[in-house]
Parts: sequence; C-alpha cells; structure tokens
Amino acid sequence: MAIQKILIANRGEIACRVVRTAKKMGIATVAVYSDADRDALHVRMADEAVHIGPAPSSQSYIVIEKILDAIRRTGADAVHPGYGFLSENPAFAAALEKEGVAFIGPPVKAIEAMGDKITSKKIAAGAGVNTVPGHMDLIEDAEEAVKIASSIGYPVMIKASAGGGGKGMRIAWNDAEAREGFQSSKNEAKSSFGDDRIFIEKFVSEPRHIEIQVLGDKHGNTLYLGERECSIQRRNQKVIEEAPSPFLDEATRKAMGEQAVALAKAVGYFSAGTVEFIVDGDRNFYFLEMNTRLQVEHPVTELVTGIDLVEQMIRVAAGEKLSFGQDEVKLTGWAIESRLYAEDPYRNFLPSIGRLTRYCPPAEGRQEDGTVVRNDTGVFEGGEISMYYDPMIAKLCTWAPDRLGAIDAMATALDDFEVEGIGHNLPFLSAVMEHERFRAGRLTTGFIAEEFPEGFSGAHPDEAAARKLAAIAVLINQVLQERAVQISGTIGNHRRVVGKEWVVTLADFELAADLEISPDGTSVTFSDGARISVATGWLPGQSHAAFQLDGEAMSVKVDLVGTAIRLRWRGMDVTARIRSPRVAELARLMPVKLPPDTSKMLLCPMPGVITSVAVKAGDQVEAGQTLATVEAMKMENVLKAERQGVVKRVAAIAGQSLAVDELIMEFE
Repeated sequence: MAIQKILIANRGEIACRVVRTAKKMGIATVAVYSDADRDALHVRMADEAVHIGPAPSSQSYIVIEKILDAIRRTGADAVHPGYGFLSENPAFAAALEKEGVAFIGPPVKAIEAMGDKITSKKIAAGAGVNTVPGHMDLIEDAEEAVKIASSIGYPVMIKASAGGGGKGMRIAWNDAEAREGFQSSKNEAKSSFGDDRIFIEKFVSEPRHIEIQVLGDKHGNTLYLGERECSIQRRNQKVIEEAPSPFLDEATRKAMGEQAVALAKAVGYFSAGTVEFIVDGDRNFYFLEMNTRLQVEHPVTELVTGIDLVEQMIRVAAGEKLSFGQDEVKLTGWAIESRLYAEDPYRNFLPSIGRLTRYCPPAEGRQEDGTVVRNDTGVFEGGEISMYYDPMIAKLCTWAPDRLGAIDAMATALDDFEVEGIGHNLPFLSAVMEHERFRAGRLTTGFIAEEFPEGFSGAHPDEAAARKLAAIAVLINQVLQERAVQISGTIGNHRRVVGKEWVVTLADFELAADLEISPDGTSVTFSDGARISVATGWLPGQSHAAFQLDGEAMSVKVDLVGTAIRLRWRGMDVTARIRSPRVAELARLMPVKLPPDTSKMLLCPMPGVITSVAVKAGDQVEAGQTLATVEAMKMENVLKAERQGVVKRVAAIAGQSLAVDELIMEFE
C-alpha cells in the first residue's frame, strides 16, 4: 500500500520531526492540537490541523476516540504516534487496525508484550537475553514492597510496569525509601500512564545505560543499527546521549545487537524499536526494557548511520522490505545529543514555564570545520512553554569524525544557542561538555549525582578563563565608552576622554587591565605583563557575538546590566564590572547587601499544583520529613523539611496552583 496522508498523534518537536520526513517523501500531514498548542510550531508546519480538546493530555492527546475522529475528518490513512502519549498503547494500535488505518509502528502483540515490563522480562529471558535479578510479579502495597526489596537486597529500583521517560521510577537504599518510593512511583504511574502497577528489581551499581536500535520489516528482516550511550541522566531522565558508546568493544556491541534482534524476533517485531540494557564496569549487560517506538535520542543514530529512521518506519508500515542488510550498516564518526530542557539548573533543575522572549538556535548543517549541527525542536521565539507537557525545548545534536571533535562542536553550538525568558539547562549542558570525566568517557548513570552533588550553581572560571572574559569585557566597555563620547551637542573643549586603565571584577577575580589600541589591533595587558589580543564585531544591542582572543574563537552571550556587563560562555555566567582604578578603590569600601531571610518559610520551588500537604499548624517536624508534594510537568516533587521545627502556619491547600516562590507554609 502507498501511504497518502499521515496524521501525527503527538505534539512538539517529534511532531515537527515527522512532518519534515513526510514532506521529503511527498506525503501529506495532519497535526492535532490541544487548546494550549493552538499556535504551536507543529500545527503551522503540517498541511492540516485538527483541534482535539483542552490542554491536559488526559483530555486531548491520549483520548483515543478524539484521535480517531480527527482521522475520519481528514481521511488520513496512516498514523505516526511519535513517542509518549499513545505511542506504546496497544489499544490505540488495535483501534487503528480496526479502522483500517496503518499504524506507523510495531504490531499490537509486540506492544502488549514489551509494554508491560514484567512480561517483557520473562519473554527476554526465554529468548536468551540477559536479565537483571528482581521480583517480576505485581506488588500490592508498600509493606510488600519493603519485604521484597529486603529479600532482593538494597539498593533496588522501584518501577512502574507501564512506565517510560523516567516517570514512576525510584531508587531505594533502605526500608523507608522503599515504602515512600513505592507510593510515589504508584502515584506518578497512575497520573502519567493511567496504570499504577509496580515491580522491583536489583539496582546495578556503577551502571551504564546503553541501548540498541533495532529495525525490522513485515517480511521477517530484523537488524540492529548500533548502540547509543545514554548514561548522563538526572532523575532517571536522559540528558545527554551519544552514538556510539565510548565503552563498548566490537564483541560486546555484536553480542548486545544480536540479543536485541533475538528479542525483537521473539515477539514478531517490525518498525523501529529500542532495546535498553544496563551495563556494568566489566561489560556485563542486562536487559532493562524494550521501547516499541521511536526514541527521543534517535537523531544520533541517524547521524552515524545515515539512515532516516522515520522514513524507514513509514516504508515498513507501507509494507516495503528493508533496502539494506546488517552487513551494510556502518557506524561513521561520532554524534552527541544534548536535550535542552525548560528546567532551571540554578534551582535544582525545577521546571520553568513562560514565554520564549528569545529563541535563536545555532546554524544547522555542515560547518566550515566539517562538523555537523542539527537541532530538532517544536518551539519558536515568542512561543510559550506550557506547564501541561514535557519540558523539552529542543534536541541539539552535533557530529564529527571522532568523539572529542563532536564534544567540542557541541560546546560551540551551545555557546551559539540563545534562549531567554525562561529557566533552562544550557549552562549545565555546556559545563558537562567541559567536564574532564565526561570528555574521558568515564560515564555511569550516577554521573550527575556524583559530579554535581550540591546541584549546579554555574561553572566557575579559572584564572585563564577569567582573563579571557575580562579582556572581552574591557573591549565591550571601550565600544560603549567611545559610543557615548560621540553623542552630539556636547561642548567641544569639554569632551570626555576615554581612559585606557581599568580594573575588572568578575566572579572572585579582580584584574587590573590596560587597553592598548594600535594599527596592529587591540590588546589587553594585565598587571603581571600577560597580554591578550582581542577583536570583535560586537555592537551595542547585540546579545551574542563572536570574539577572537589570540586567534582563538569565542562565542559569547552579552547583556548590559546597568553599568555592568553580563557574559555567558561554556556554562559560566559572570557579571563583569569595569571601573577606573580610583572608582575600583572606592568600590572595595562598599558594604555587601545581604539576601532576605527565607529560612523559616517553605516556598513553592516551581510553578505547579499542590497535590498534598502532610502537616498542619502546630505540628513538630523533623529533618527529612515530608511536608508537601507539588506536581509540575507530569513529575511529582516531594518537599521535605531541611531541619527540625514547628509549623506556624500552612498557607496552601491540596489542589491549589502556585507560582514559583509562593508561600506554602511558615515555621516558628
């Protein structure tokens, strides 16, 4: 059959991604949208668009009958589900089959078998796939969870059977965490998937998360397209992925690939799918789950194989055979993907919502140095990040002939990526690219927790970086000063003379710097005689500019904050103050303003809905005790007491929507 029109039962970047390939193949597209997505990018890109209901996904994107109605109204003959929402819902695939509409995905039986983590592990074991020790039967209550966890041996992973995307997952190291984790996982699972079944398995220490991309057709041909390293995670949610893995050798890659194919064949799988493994330090690997859909991180596989996975899914759904065999799959170069999230790293990665007042991604395509930049997104400047959906803004990918080249290309692309109006994790992603352990490829799923145990407060410049940023600040100041001098209407013999001697304070550094302008160029000399030549085309009003420092290219975000200059580069966010030596001397005498004391308040850490309040006025609370829970962007966040105290007043109730920093309760 030839597919004529595809309805995309999804939103955001993945819907845009499917539209791009469909257009390339000459296939018409239909978008669906909720009230919150009326002006979304995927709606603009598709040939047609159908409104399917209110903003909450439970009333729109995951209501099967509304999707079927949109199909009937538009005459779509195929549906691509993207990921999330209905992508792994067997009832949806079955409903499409009954309707006579092609599902661009695997068969119903494969979705059913692999969609239940308990069943999938039993099938995997039967197919000869290595599995993690654990309790595969359903667990009724928290006390049974504690008993099972103790028998398996801590640490354990508590998981939602129908889970995905890190939701409904908790690691427990003791009975108390098992009890609380069971309930939180159950609540999250019910909220996200409408299925609160929970199981428990052994948590592998020092684990890597490595997954195999499989692809099959309806004619019995199944192959694997190499692996993706997905170990950089936070709260079980992937943040940075790469292909191939810096850890696997050829023998392990082949063994994992063959087991993944064996599992796919055991359930009659066709279309694109991913088999996820946990890999220990000795390259022992264990089956985690199979995702019967396109993965968020599929672009890195596309970049190293040259295979368009969405196109292959469409061709398979149309009944075509795969046009290549396992021997023709070659991994070329290295690809990195950074997930840009609407999460504020300076506030413990809490969700951030609001309008994108500035959204300017780096230039895509092949760069002058031969590297490649790709940006998959579903947003645009002026658009709004909603509280109703996943916080992903974009997936920035880079390719280079080798791993360090891909990392350096990513660092440059992140420097060039401008996002304003909301909190986002760009600075954190930049900091990871510069991290010695990441660059060396010594990765585990505990990387973020181990390397950023106190959270992220920005990358701190060392002296070399501080001097570079100081030189840039002095040059910007010079441009601003010279512009001010050119103001018309001043008295000729009273024209201000721009100084050449400056003192720059930024981060913990105070640097005396002399600016020298000559026919050979501009340079900044520091008090110890060190000299940096500096050049730029920056003009006042530009929020981003390229600088050349001793021949090194630096792409820096620039903001003027009063008389100070804010510079952002490689995860560093510094405010530079450029003063004359005399003014700098006086500034050292100024008192430091202290921040307001909020130690006796529990403030809402993010915009969200209070789902429960566990204490009342007059209650004595202990350090670590649960005070309230807040749900935002489909994630449940438990707020705990930092110290012992007595509740003076509770200002919020369950069901109430709060803004960031709004008061929940006070303590005596």
